[in-house]
Amino acid sequence: MKLTSFSNYCMRVLMVAAARGPVLTTIREVSASFGISDAHVVKCVHQLGSWGYLETVRGNKGGFRLAVPAAEINVGAIIRRTEEAFLIVECFDAKSNMCRLIDICKLRLALIKATEAFLSVLDDLTLAELTAHGTDILEAIRLAPVSNRAQCEFVAQPG
Repeated sequence: MKLTSFSNYCMRVLMVAAARGPVLTTIREVSASFGISDAHVVKCVHQLGSWGYLETVRGNKGGFRLAVPAAEINVGAIIRRTEEAFLIVECFDAKSNMCRLIDICKLRLALIKATEAFLSVLDDLTLAELTAHGTDILEAIRLAPVSNRAQCEFVAQPG
């Protein structure tokens, strides 16, 4: 299985937001921490916000944070929404399938079961479980809280 970059980046955005708790995170902080473009992060934040997973705050001191508790965000549900389809092989797409073996192929059936098993594992996982050690996540991407947590700002540590 291979997920799109969009799925990957959306999960990173959610993990950072969960690790930071109620503190706002900026697009710039995420893009700098992971070395990805602001545009990719903007797309993820916008979509996750429209689905109700993120709350966004505009303005100079703006950013984003989780709109629902991390324990209520199911990883399988996120992946199903961020992936257009799980077209692992040609025959999974009825519109473009040209394989003559489709009616007798045992590989196709095995791949269908494998996809279902893959998603089943993700269905058993919440964002809270992924981010149980939020401090470790922030340290790994060199994001750390400023000394005054009441400011609701974080800074990227040089690294």
